[in-house]
Amino acid sequence: MNKQELEKIKQKAIEEHIPIIMDDTLEVVDKILKEIKPTRILEIGTAVGYSAMCFSEYLHPNGKIDTIERDAERVEEAKLNIENVGVKDKINIYEGDAVEILPTLNEKYDVVFIDAAKGKYPFFLKEALRMIKSNGVILADNILYKGYVMSDYNKHKQRTAVRNLREYIKEVSENPNIETEILDVGDGLAISKIK
Repeated sequence: MNKQELEKIKQKAIEEHIPIIMDDTLEVVDKILKEIKPTRILEIGTAVGYSAMCFSEYLHPNGKIDTIERDAERVEEAKLNIENVGVKDKINIYEGDAVEILPTLNEKYDVVFIDAAKGKYPFFLKEALRMIKSNGVILADNILYKGYVMSDYNKHKQRTAVRNLREYIKEVSENPNIETEILDVGDGLAISKIK
């Protein structure tokens, strides 16, 4: 893996305000992936491919990452980035809306990383639970959403996102088959281990 190229991609994304995984969140995810050595990872929300490329380092030798992105421009950029970093054989991009693509997938995954439309998190969770292996881990990034989720925030613009993120937290916290911890790293990370 070309680390220098990866660093360039990260800097460019930051400069262009493209949302990528934050360093402190990545540190936590890295530790989890190192422990699991996943064979299959599903990522919902590719952006420019940065997180998928970072995760690919911890894959089992024959492992694969499936990642979904609906923005055609981002897909093109991600493909180019993945090729330049030298991990093309490890990452497969599905282009389209995750809401439509997820129900068509029938793989079993060790890890699911959710980082896409906040208002769709409960739906993403339902699909993730269908495809996650037992003992697998579901990670949801930006779960605290600028602190709004844990406050009494109720402004109209973000209301749906906040309500759905709260619903996601409620679901993973109350489901007896899931053990969840929510970390205050980056913009909040929910780590749900499937029993």
